[in-house]
Amino acid sequence: MGVDVCVDDHIALVVLNRPQVLNAIDGPMRLEVQAAWRRIAEDEEIHVAIVTGAGERAFSAGADLKHNPAPEAADAQGLNGSLTRGMEAIDKPLICAFNGLALGGGLEIGLGCDIRIAADHASFALPEVRVGTLPGSGGTQRLPRLIGGSDAMWMLLTGDTIGAAEALRMGLVSSVVPASQLRECAFALARRIAGNAPLAVRAAKRLMRHGLDLPLAHALEAERAAWAVLRDTDDRREGRAAFAEKRKPRYRGR
Repeated sequence: MGVDVCVDDHIALVVLNRPQVLNAIDGPMRLEVQAAWRRIAEDEEIHVAIVTGAGERAFSAGADLKHNPAPEAADAQGLNGSLTRGMEAIDKPLICAFNGLALGGGLEIGLGCDIRIAADHASFALPEVRVGTLPGSGGTQRLPRLIGGSDAMWMLLTGDTIGAAEALRMGLVSSVVPASQLRECAFALARRIAGNAPLAVRAAKRLMRHGLDLPLAHALEAERAAWAVLRDTDDRREGRAAFAEKRKPRYRGR
């Protein structure tokens, strides 16, 4: 299997698992990546997901150029779809833990996540222009929205690799931690999110993601409408009761 998915206590761990080739993504693995997004979206037991790579060297080196089929064959097999297809439909938080090298499609998977943290030895690049193509899984669109036009143009047009410290400066990642602490930090963050009211968490993500593409006045209207819906939920009543009684809330997602 090229992608492992396990779920425990409402947290899904998605591992890109071809460490012998730096977790490079061939045709069959591409389908597994897309299947993982569908599972996260559809499985109500999953409240938060962490995406990382197997091994200590790489998150993912991107497309496996040695084993990907020719374009005509890929189209016939349905393998030419975006690695991030389905991610936009997920309203549950996605945390990317970059455990090493993240190139091309590997970096694009991270760009499709909501929060990104990196090991201190991680490095990042979108090198597609060096082999006569361009990022095809959202890189040209998500990267400038995250780090701004100038830095994004630098990465996209040169194919240069940047380190974890530079990625932090640019805002590509939110935190850089020692490699030995990466998964621990990712799970600590996931547990904090999973401990909150799931309907509220999902609504907050939807509002922020969609609101960025709306005029502010329209986005604020959407926020007020979502607040009104949450006002009458069991989870909101439970949250207020737990606060008053100084106990941990027991949220049920309704």
